[in-house]
Amino acid sequence: MPIFPKIFLRPEVENYLKESFMNKEVVAASSKQEAERKFESLLIHLSHPPSFTTVRVNTHLASVECVRDLLLEELQKQFSGFSIPVLQHPAIPDVLLIPVTGPRKNIEKQQCEVIVGAQCGNAVLRGAHVYIPGIVSASKFMKAGDVISVYSDIKGKCKKGAKEFDGTKVFLGNGISELSRKDIFNGIPDLKGIGVRMTEPIYLSPSFDNVLPSYLFLQNLPSAVVAHVLNPQPGEKILDLCAAPGGKSTHIAALMQDQGEVIALDKILNKVEKLKQNASLLGLHSIRAFCFDATKALKVDVIEGPEGAPPFLPESFDRILLDAPCSGMGQRPNMACTWTLKEVTSYQPLQRKLFKVAVQLLKPGGVLVYSTCTVTLAENEEQVAWALTTFPCLQLQPQEPHIGGEGMAGAGLSLEQLKQLQRFDPSVVPLHNMVTDCLGDTTGEDMIWLANKDCIGFFIAKFLKCKSTEEVSQK
Repeated sequence: MPIFPKIFLRPEVENYLKESFMNKEVVAASSKQEAERKFESLLIHLSHPPSFTTVRVNTHLASVECVRDLLLEELQKQFSGFSIPVLQHPAIPDVLLIPVTGPRKNIEKQQCEVIVGAQCGNAVLRGAHVYIPGIVSASKFMKAGDVISVYSDIKGKCKKGAKEFDGTKVFLGNGISELSRKDIFNGIPDLKGIGVRMTEPIYLSPSFDNVLPSYLFLQNLPSAVVAHVLNPQPGEKILDLCAAPGGKSTHIAALMQDQGEVIALDKILNKVEKLKQNASLLGLHSIRAFCFDATKALKVDVIEGPEGAPPFLPESFDRILLDAPCSGMGQRPNMACTWTLKEVTSYQPLQRKLFKVAVQLLKPGGVLVYSTCTVTLAENEEQVAWALTTFPCLQLQPQEPHIGGEGMAGAGLSLEQLKQLQRFDPSVVPLHNMVTDCLGDTTGEDMIWLANKDCIGFFIAKFLKCKSTEEVSQK
């Protein structure tokens, strides 16, 4: 039985997703009952965390073996009394996997409560402590040092500063308050530290707050696959069109041995600054980050601008990553999405606009990788079908490594084309219930298999530009 209810969605959004997952092609390939079962399973999985915490090793500064040993030492400190394995992924050698144990069902709930926002609650389920900005409500007499129960207000109904809340809330575990209620709600807006230090979370995940920051980057498994699929080579010129906060940009630079040039664009300034900080922290010097709207990254006139800065001339890049802005419907855990159908469906036009720019900026013989962290057909397989029709210069390519499932039917792609895509769909496996005492009885192969399946929802497509195009169709 799932410990949390399925993700809360507006009815029109749930119906929209259901229509995609039960389209004629999918139903014909299995059955209506099986398609409906998988869809309901997906909604339940989305509200629960993945079965593994995934970290990418910065191989530019240290070996995987060295960092794994350091991480094992850190986990021994965090989980005194527990022996938690750290696995190196066989197909993605710079990725380490730490099993998430739980859900733990015998945690005694406390009278003193803290209510946190949904985003804060999601972070707690993946190993974070509760930071002060995430706290919405606290019991009337809460003092520093109190043992308190933490709940997530998944529908956003709790009023800031409330002394009690009887609405829909989900229990996340227990912790120790670092501050009193008065300290938290005294009107000082710049309090940013830890408000509750989690001691008994429902899911036991490691905290990575200031843990080996130059050697590790916390990253979902499919996100770490993307840079390997792009396969950047030393000396190449690579473009990351929508780059912040820099997980994939820094991964690309590390795989290139920091030799070459990685141009990283994002239109939000503070995110670009965060990207630069991450690159500096990881000791990577080949990344040049710009605050720039990627939809305008193609130079349409001959006016000279700053050297090496956007916009760029056509066919300037050896490889391009378009990790596109998307509805994010594959992120886990996510107990509630209050978006309207208009918001969920608003990304397809923007993705196509970015895709057109990417095709024009890519050299003949170059590689374009398109990825999203969503599960909708419209933002994934439909985009691939549109791209292959719109740009005859593109050929769909097989991917390496290929650890996700094949693409979902429903967009008119052939079986062979679907096999060349990677769709990470957590609904293909039952929800995990990993108990610490049983970890020693689980084989490494079984754990790797589970990590590959029970991750976030994600999508990857890889294209080769087989010839030059002076003018891109405006379809």
